[in-house]
Amino acid sequence: MSEPGPTKPERNAAPPPSDAPDPVALLERLVAFDTVSARSNLPLIDWVEAYCRRHGAVVERVVDPTGLKAALLVSVGPFASRPGYVLSGHSDVVPAEGQPWSSDPFILREAEGRLYGRGTSDMKGFLAVCLALLPEMAAAELTTPIHLAISYDEEVGCLGVRPLIDRMLACIPRPLGCFVGEPTGMEVVVGHKGKSAARLTFRGRASHSALAPQGVNAVEYAARFIEHVRLSAEALARDGARDPLYDVPHTTGLSSVVQGGTALNIVPDTCSVAFEYRAIGADDAGALAAAAIAYATDTLVPLMRAVDAACGVTVEPLIDYPGLDTDPEAPIVTLAKRLAGRNGHAKVSYGTEGGLFERLGGVPAVVIGPGSIARAHKADEYVTRDELEACAGFVRRLIRDCRG
Repeated sequence: MSEPGPTKPERNAAPPPSDAPDPVALLERLVAFDTVSARSNLPLIDWVEAYCRRHGAVVERVVDPTGLKAALLVSVGPFASRPGYVLSGHSDVVPAEGQPWSSDPFILREAEGRLYGRGTSDMKGFLAVCLALLPEMAAAELTTPIHLAISYDEEVGCLGVRPLIDRMLACIPRPLGCFVGEPTGMEVVVGHKGKSAARLTFRGRASHSALAPQGVNAVEYAARFIEHVRLSAEALARDGARDPLYDVPHTTGLSSVVQGGTALNIVPDTCSVAFEYRAIGADDAGALAAAAIAYATDTLVPLMRAVDAACGVTVEPLIDYPGLDTDPEAPIVTLAKRLAGRNGHAKVSYGTEGGLFERLGGVPAVVIGPGSIARAHKADEYVTRDELEACAGFVRRLIRDCRG
């Protein structure tokens, strides 16, 4: 199918069939599955897979090495022979413990058009809409296939989408594009920052503080590392590349969690530092993190070992995902704007799986979905009925385009 032209979307889409699944009812079901990243998502996956097969879709399950989590690739239309479009979302959510929720976060509650529950905005609302429209996809006799890509462990480093992309490329033609349904208020987002984070643990030598020169102070060496990250971040803010579409228009870096020391009168022998870089398209977060780590291993460690050869630093990678920087003139962006009825585009500082679809899969991506990132990860997270309806309109117009 050729790329649809720049005509405006139809404002009066055909009403859904009277027996079509209700997105709100599906959202209620999805929210009820406690898919916090630390837990298995298999109950949700089992239910979604059965639902999709019942409505005529072909489903490929991708299980993680533990067997406790899985991703799904759901396909409708001539998926074996023709490239299509991917609607992508993650099944996991962040914890709700310790947050002042007004009601049970895993029981959907509606008040004044707002649908409250963990994951409603991020991003089970999008998944509920896609699943609700699956029967319409199946009935549409598509000439261009539509796929749902449902991943796991997005919230802890975009982990589950990686094997899902590998499997996708092995079993279907490379898709024409991907719509990642993170909460953007249905704004067309063409870019997000990449992130690289790690934890460094400095191993010094303990001694009584009265004999401080005989020890190797792990906290002080960690402090020197923290200062290095701070100075590099200041240089990026002062002299680095700029992208005005971001709310913070430059690459950032910081140290965020520091743990070390046991008592005031003991030279500490251990201190850990977690740090990160978030990079705009002109920079490479991984390269910046690697340079900071090299400062620790090549400059600080030799100083520590000059006192005690047993000293050193351990590096634990935490998160690493690429940014997204889709050309605003790319066909997938033109299509997204037409389907959404929008002319503008934006970039966001938070990460998504979109950069991995582009980097690992060679699939151009746009981020667009119902809800707001400002409500995500907070108590009383919600999505509105109007936002779900706007998302449904977007997907219905995609279905019409894919009928050929």
